[in-house]
Order: sequence, then structure tokens, then C-alpha cells
Amino acid sequence: MSVTPIRLFGDPVLRTPADPVTSYDKELRRLVKDLTETMLDSAGAGLAAPQLGVSLRVFSYHVDDEIGHLINPVVEVVGDEEQEGEEGCLSIPGLFFDCKRHLHVVAKGMNMHGEPVTIEGTELMARCVQHETDHLDGVLFIDRLDTETRRMALRAIRAAVWNGEHAPSVKVSPHGMFAFGGARALR
Repeated sequence: MSVTPIRLFGDPVLRTPADPVTSYDKELRRLVKDLTETMLDSAGAGLAAPQLGVSLRVFSYHVDDEIGHLINPVVEVVGDEEQEGEEGCLSIPGLFFDCKRHLHVVAKGMNMHGEPVTIEGTELMARCVQHETDHLDGVLFIDRLDTETRRMALRAIRAAVWNGEHAPSVKVSPHGMFAFGGARALR
């Protein structure tokens, strides 16, 4: 278990749809613990595996004092109500913009032991589940912004001190579950 560097905007892994988890093994449990420790250390509400350079459909969350994770999530929107509020991302540090999301969602998936899990959430939990599931689909919250706000966000990203720091070193995993093309990577 360790706090792991978070991949920043511009890293291709953040724009690549993640692979479904197929093995509920020790390596997956270590990934969930790394996600959780890194998220808590960074004071985030959630963190998806691609943000650590791991192309798997896994995310952790910390909302309203509830800490958990979800693997291979399937999200269903409940009702038509939407919410608009400030949203940020650990892969786009220090920048926050108003983003429209569904107010209520239900997410179903598995825990790290392969047991079924359901998360039902409104407001911040709903926002977190949608944000992290977007990461697993290669979508960033700035993609959900209205046109003018997105332009502002992209200008702010270009001006950010951290911009261009998206290429950390990668070591190859002995397991075949962490992915880009044929070689699988784990940091």
C-alpha cells in the first residue's frame, strides 16, 4: 500500500476507456488500497484507477465520512432532476468549475472480493459516482462543461504551473492486468 503520484491532464491514460476487472486477486486488493490511500492523502472525494495509470474499471470514494470503492460500475440515473455545482479533479489540480450532473444515481458493481455492491446517492455522492465513472470511460469533467466554461477551463489548464508534468515513470507489472496495448503498466 502506498500513496501514488496522480496522473495529470494530458496523460493519455486519462482519455482511454478502462478495461473491466476480471480477476479479484491480491493485486486488485492492493490497487484498491493504493487508490484509497492516495485519495485520502490528496483530500479528494474520489479517485479512479486511470488516475494512477492503471487502466481498470475501479474507483474509490470518500463522501460524507463514507469510504468505499466500486469495481466495474454500472450507473443508472434516477429521475430527471439535475444539480449544478462546483467540481474539480485531482488530475486537474487547483481548478474548479460549475458542472451539471444528475442529482440522484444508483451504481451497481463489485467490491474487491467480487461481492455485489450497490451505491445509491444524491448530491455529492451522485456527483462523485458520475465523475469517477466518467474517468473509467476516458471522460474528464471539463468535457461536461458548457462551451464558455470549457474554454475558460482549458485556458486555466494551459496556464497552470503543473501543466506538462503528465509523464511519470512506469514500471512493468509481472501480471497481465494493467494495460496499454500489449504491455501492461503499474506505477
